[in-house]
Amino acid sequence: MRQVTISIAVLFLTFSAYCQVDKSDDLFNTIKKNDSLLFDVGFNTCNIEILQNLISQEFTFFHDQSGITKTKDAFIESVQNGLCKLPYKAIRTLNQSSISIYPLNSNDTIYGAIQNGDHSFYALEGNNQKYLTSTAKFTHVWVIENGEWKLRSVLSFDHKDVEKKESKNSLFIDNEATENWLKQKKIPSVGIGFIDKGQIVQTSVFGELEQGQPAPLNTIWNVASMTKPITAVITLTLVDQGLWSLDEPIYKYYIDPDVANDTNSKLLTTRMILSHQSGFTNWKGNSSDGKLKFEFEPGTKYQYSGEGYEYLRKALEAKFHKSFEKLAQELVFNPLEMNNTQLVWSESMEIKPFAKWHNSEYELYETDKYFIANAADNLLTTVEDYSKFMLYILQGAGVSESLQKEMSAAQVRVSSFKHFGLGWWVDEKINDNDDFAIVLAGDDIGVHCIAFILPHSEKGLLIFTNSDNGTDAYMEIINQYLENDAEGIIRAEMNK
Repeated sequence: MRQVTISIAVLFLTFSAYCQVDKSDDLFNTIKKNDSLLFDVGFNTCNIEILQNLISQEFTFFHDQSGITKTKDAFIESVQNGLCKLPYKAIRTLNQSSISIYPLNSNDTIYGAIQNGDHSFYALEGNNQKYLTSTAKFTHVWVIENGEWKLRSVLSFDHKDVEKKESKNSLFIDNEATENWLKQKKIPSVGIGFIDKGQIVQTSVFGELEQGQPAPLNTIWNVASMTKPITAVITLTLVDQGLWSLDEPIYKYYIDPDVANDTNSKLLTTRMILSHQSGFTNWKGNSSDGKLKFEFEPGTKYQYSGEGYEYLRKALEAKFHKSFEKLAQELVFNPLEMNNTQLVWSESMEIKPFAKWHNSEYELYETDKYFIANAADNLLTTVEDYSKFMLYILQGAGVSESLQKEMSAAQVRVSSFKHFGLGWWVDEKINDNDDFAIVLAGDDIGVHCIAFILPHSEKGLLIFTNSDNGTDAYMEIINQYLENDAEGIIRAEMNK
């Protein structure tokens, strides 16, 4: 009877939104920490000791498919002899934006908390592929017992199974078939992330870091200009917070000494930089004197420029008195739990699996290591982390609806099939419904990467490669994953 009473209380308080605690509150952070221990350490690694410590002796589990588990011992046994003996590794991930915490009080003293949220469950096969298997909603009741937080009751409901995407020829699913395909194309490795119906459903890595070294799922890639969308989202977040302006001239915060006497420097705005209308060349180091200069009046036409993004970085650092790396961590990497992403090479990179760069004959390039953040280039990330970032963009990047529209609006025409928004290209009219695709791309020696985000169908496709031949992989991957939209995307990309 006591457990039934608790469950009724859970259902009642779930709808009492007025008492939800703020995400900066100590209670919110305490419950979030316990959630991480329960799942990231306990569930995901089958750490039974953690589960024993966190779960109350009076634990009850209500599941909409498998019924009621009435005791702690029965639950622990089901984990040990069920979950931990599956032919694959089960991984749970929490939808961070879905979390809500409600305090339970008695005489103005907190004795517990209710946690609501959404989470997803994946199957990790071997060490290089992860597939979404199901999604669900949950309500947890946490209580303080003898001064320690314990999980007392769980409601797990609205489970939705997701079928693993199969292929007629097993490419990008089967390791052997995919790695034979890579050898034919002389591409050492490929990373693939796929989003379907607004969920990351696959993250995979196939091939080798270099000859003889298999590439695991947590491989780090240098993704070249796919850094620029990160810079765009950092900046747009600051705009949405009222701390930065799209159209305020940047000279108020920073002027490069090379253009200090050029009146064009007074015209340059963030909007112009993010849409590649800065007037700068791509890199000043390619000019005869190595100096930055305006090649035309800012805002008058399109010209791709990494220097423009670097100019913006220096302005942001000047105003906020923070390194760009710190801004990235605070505004993007930490909130999205992109735990294996960074803008600069660090000591830890020396022991991490890194997709080394290769030429068209499968020969290694020397690895360049950059120790200063660049707003336009050299982001180090994983397939999983960048897929999270893509999903964030698909969900609106955490900014207002009006700013979301600006992000993909035609700021400047690039070709008859393509325009540039604020931070990325947009392929237009990719299907009969006149839908569009956001395009993120990065190219350098030994590096070819591309990603597509389709807002209307809630799909996304990420492709990382570590070879000069990398673009040779694009066509087949796009056709397999984007199906009916592939033809329109390929047309737009082939007619740049």
